Amino acid sequence: MLDARANEPLEGSLVRKTTRSPQRNTAKFASEDFTHRHRCVHNPPVPELSFAKNVRSLLKGCRSVLVVAAQDRFKSRKFPDILPEAAQATVVALAKDVSPGDMGATASSLNAAAPRKVAVGVLPNAGSRYNSAARAEAIRRVVAGASHAAEGKIGVLLVLEDESHVLSACNAVGRAFPRYNRKNSAPANRKVEVLAVDAKGEVLTASKVVRTTVQATRDSQELVDTPPTDLNPATYGKRIRELLKGLPRVKIKEIVGNALVKQGMMGIHSVGRAAEDAPRMVIATYTPPRGKGSGKHIALVGKGVTYDTGGLNLKISGNMSKMKCDMGGSAAVLGAFRVLAANSCPHKLSLLMCLAENAIGPGSYKPDDILLMHSGKTVEINNTDAEGRLLLADGVSYASRDLKADIVFDAATLTGAQMISTGLLHAAVVSNDEDLEKIVQAAGTISGDLAHPLPFAPEFFRSEFHSEVADMCNSVRNRMNAQSACAAQFVYAQMEDTDAKWVHIDLAGPAFPKMRATGFGVALISEAIRNI
Repeated sequence: MLDARANEPLEGSLVRKTTRSPQRNTAKFASEDFTHRHRCVHNPPVPELSFAKNVRSLLKGCRSVLVVAAQDRFKSRKFPDILPEAAQATVVALAKDVSPGDMGATASSLNAAAPRKVAVGVLPNAGSRYNSAARAEAIRRVVAGASHAAEGKIGVLLVLEDESHVLSACNAVGRAFPRYNRKNSAPANRKVEVLAVDAKGEVLTASKVVRTTVQATRDSQELVDTPPTDLNPATYGKRIRELLKGLPRVKIKEIVGNALVKQGMMGIHSVGRAAEDAPRMVIATYTPPRGKGSGKHIALVGKGVTYDTGGLNLKISGNMSKMKCDMGGSAAVLGAFRVLAANSCPHKLSLLMCLAENAIGPGSYKPDDILLMHSGKTVEINNTDAEGRLLLADGVSYASRDLKADIVFDAATLTGAQMISTGLLHAAVVSNDEDLEKIVQAAGTISGDLAHPLPFAPEFFRSEFHSEVADMCNSVRNRMNAQSACAAQFVYAQMEDTDAKWVHIDLAGPAFPKMRATGFGVALISEAIRNI
């Protein structure tokens, strides 16, 4: 196993400072100055989102309105009489000529009176049993398609078939307007207002849970979209504190640099020790109001690799591009923790943000290294690009052993194989508890953050991590043998001798399906925990 003295990071609390050459210091400060100037000069407007009280307030000052409903609801006799006469007629007429297909479609027209532009988002009348009842992804697509170039105030009117659809529908609208943008050509003065009504036109109020979920999802989108020049382990730690500030009964501490070694977390330390910013674990705890606690302690563990080069097993052929998204799991659990704490969750919560940059340098961890993990297991490194599971391994072990959590959730953009297993819209779920697995899958259909289980079968997958010289390797021998489920098995192996229930969420595809982050996981995890 590695000698801790050989693994001192370059900087961090409780860490011996190393002397840098003047040239390296100059480069570092020049980089920081460039980042600062880049932020100041290039700061385009961000579309803010709020919730209207009624149709009248939604339309007030509105330059364009988008009405989203199922295809059958747009029929004149079924569409609620809630819009001004001219707009109402335009909406019904537009929808007649739109075929929604599988994922929804849009049409728009200029209006003789205010609002000046009227658009419809026509949804399919139903989806499959593996879709959300609200058809959340179809809502996101039609809203994004109809509103991408709109300026001024945009009104989004959702005509929903059931009150239970409000959370997933509103969250879909929110993620259609990502916050991070450095384009000079970004539409100016954008403001989005959302209103949900039922089939009779009665207002469906957006609860505090809905509003905080939408906000946290959009914040998580912004974190994942932020480039690594601006988001490293140190700045991420600072941002976490800012986002948690003001939440009641929340305390925060940080374990940085060599302090990780002293705590036995060589997985996190080894992955991040070659980067300029020291690896760390940020731990936040939430205690429910006195007399209102459930007695359960739930831990949320997030993989926060702020950039993943692959380490010495370097990502090649363009595979490194967009690896800023490799902290998507940590952004998900951070957002879920915020939602739950803001809404007086009855469970005690612990948030464990495992933060590191998988960089290359003289101190890089190497294939053939053997790490002594927090669990006490020794791990032979056979792939430095299988780094996220090393972070999660220390995180779940710390949560179940040191913090004594009853239930441990972990979330990560862990494997590219997840996209092969469950696609770009369903996260992969692995759990040692059948009831917990069912709760998470059901939470996906309610929240719109879809999830589907993979097999939990340690006896089938344990052999993939066989090592001749250590307790296990960190990467599978056979990539054709349920690679995503195997990766989850590695994480679980670090806590399998505890009594904690565990669920693993691999969200590699849903968190960053194309070129933008989605904030996936915030709604899924917070909804699941509300149902425990």
